[in-house]
Amino acid sequence: MSKPEKTPKAAYEKELERLQVELVTMQRWIGASGARVVVIFEGRDAAGKGGAIKRIAQYLNPRSARVVALPQPSEREKGQWYFQRYIEHLPTTGEIVLMDRSWYNRAGVERVMGYCTDEEYERFMQQVPIFEKLLLDDGIVLIKYWFSVSDKEQQKRFKARLKDPMKRWKLSDTDLQSITRWEDYSRAKDAMFEATDSEHAPWWTIDSDDKRAARLNVMSHLISQIEFEVTEPEPVKIPKRPSAEDYVRPPVESQRFVPDIATGLVDD
Repeated sequence: MSKPEKTPKAAYEKELERLQVELVTMQRWIGASGARVVVIFEGRDAAGKGGAIKRIAQYLNPRSARVVALPQPSEREKGQWYFQRYIEHLPTTGEIVLMDRSWYNRAGVERVMGYCTDEEYERFMQQVPIFEKLLLDDGIVLIKYWFSVSDKEQQKRFKARLKDPMKRWKLSDTDLQSITRWEDYSRAKDAMFEATDSEHAPWWTIDSDDKRAARLNVMSHLISQIEFEVTEPEPVKIPKRPSAEDYVRPPVESQRFVPDIATGLVDD
């Protein structure tokens, strides 16, 4: 049976809902057990990392699930130990942190674009396996994903962003240079994998030319990587609202309401 070109929307939405329920169940166990989970999302520009993270986090409790997407380092941060600004975003007990790009910026965009020196790059490549081993030894669960996209599909997505006013901000000069520096990024990724793909902290590659399939695959795999127990939420009984005996609501006319444009849409 041949594989469909793209995952059918109806099948995607059904499986997406099932997996999102599983993720909520997993988060409930993480909170109860005090586990600490870091999930790293790396890959080429326009590979679909952001969309996958959005679907993973969509129904999770934001009090114990955070998305971390750091901007360029400040002048103060540039003077710190490279890993320092990432450490403060690591999870506490019962928390999940989803990192939209991570300390691996140094092995990717910083290396290719010349934003770091050769010495800084070599030091990073030597230190990162040790750094990650320290996290794991302290009990943190570390999962690393690489989103792989073909050059043809990347070009297609860049062109779509150019026409979409809501995604136009995603086309930075650095993003566009990922087209002309395709082989440079390939070499950087290969070197990164060789140095940091270990038994204790392996890289997991996601084929993301089909965005729907990529999202389902990464969610399913993430769930499989956490050995959690299914726990039922605490029973909740919704009380009846008592009658208002000593409260008089102010006149509606005394309040300012936003214009109701939605009613006009329904009428049209």
